[in-house]
This record gives sequence, structure tokens and C-alpha cells, in this order.
Amino acid sequence: MAHASSEDIRKHVKVYFAVFAALAFLTVLTVAVSYLHLPLPKAILVALVVASIKGALVATFFMHLSSEKKIIYAILLLTVFFFAVLLLIPVLS
Repeated sequence: MAHASSEDIRKHVKVYFAVFAALAFLTVLTVAVSYLHLPLPKAILVALVVASIKGALVATFFMHLSSEKKIIYAILLLTVFFFAVLLLIPVLS
């Protein structure tokens, strides 16, 4: 079993702290946008964009998807596509 060097561990910890800072900032941004009293469609759009970025950060770094094979990305993109289709069904009908 290979052991990680202390330099590798420091690198990973630095990345995790950066992701934590980004998630904290995006959470503060979400709360700040709620005080802007945007029209409902724009508020939902902003909330979905921020939530998508946060979800992508969590999936990429905490779930280690950045080191996965291409098939994982293909499945993920297919899931996003079908999610978008499901969101559009009520709008188009």
C-alpha cells in the first residue's frame, strides 16, 4: 500500500480549504441575493446557477470525480440532459 507524502497531503488540504472557501462564499452569495427581492423567475435562475456551481464543486473535489474515467462524465452529462428535459416538460406542455 502506497503512502502519500506530506507534500501531497498539504496539497490536498490546500485544495479542500479552497473549495470550502468557495462554498462558503457561494452560500453567502445565495443569502445576499435573497435580499435583492428579484422577480421570481430571476431569483430561481440565480439560485439554480449558484446551487449547480456548489454541486459541481462538491462532486468534483469531495466525491473525487476529477480523477474518474470519461464514462463517468458521459453518464453525468446524460443525467443533466434528462434533468433539463424533465424541467422543460411542464413549460412546453
